[in-house]
Amino acid sequence: MGTPRAIGFDLDGTLFDHHGSARAGVTRFLQGFGVEATEAVLRDWFTAEDEQFERWRSGAISFQEQRRARLRTVLPPLGVEVPEDDAGLDAVFDDYSGAYREAWRLFPESLPLLHELREHGHRLGLLTNGTETQQRDKLARTGLADAFDVVCTSERIGFQKPDVRAFGTLARELGVDPADCLFVGDDPERDVVGARAAGMRAVLVDHGQPERPGIRELVLSAL
Repeated sequence: MGTPRAIGFDLDGTLFDHHGSARAGVTRFLQGFGVEATEAVLRDWFTAEDEQFERWRSGAISFQEQRRARLRTVLPPLGVEVPEDDAGLDAVFDDYSGAYREAWRLFPESLPLLHELREHGHRLGLLTNGTETQQRDKLARTGLADAFDVVCTSERIGFQKPDVRAFGTLARELGVDPADCLFVGDDPERDVVGARAAGMRAVLVDHGQPERPGIRELVLSAL
């Protein structure tokens, strides 16, 4: 099996430090209500985020409704009264979104790795389960706007990882066969299992385990 011509990447948790950014953002957001962001509170926030985002991913609720549901789940037990109307909830979530956005950051190796791969002639693509507007905004604010030949958000292409059609769309837009593409992500099922089911090679990244090889070492070893 030869060297892959193209490399696809997940965004959140792989190149972009979503957890670190969200942790900083929600800490600042809760401070506005006089609530301390303890580890237990942060755990509840991320549990609600995972559960409600999955409901959106499965098509059970809209993207805006998963945001509202997170507020209804987390804030009242903390003694924070939430608006009853959708517009009021959206305004509250906008406060969190602003704090989260201000904290956006990449993992340190991300941008240098993409530049290195580009210099070696690889085509680069992004495949992310998210909305076009927010994910494009992340790329612009973190310096990744021009890093990829192809950007596939689930909202734009109509398929979400681990659906093999999502990976097939990425390969097609990159102009390669799936077998000529390596995919890099942090989710064992959505990224690795999905990519392999589509005929790609795959690398699992885990930034939460500092003793494991970093993303650069993992990707270059796979190549």
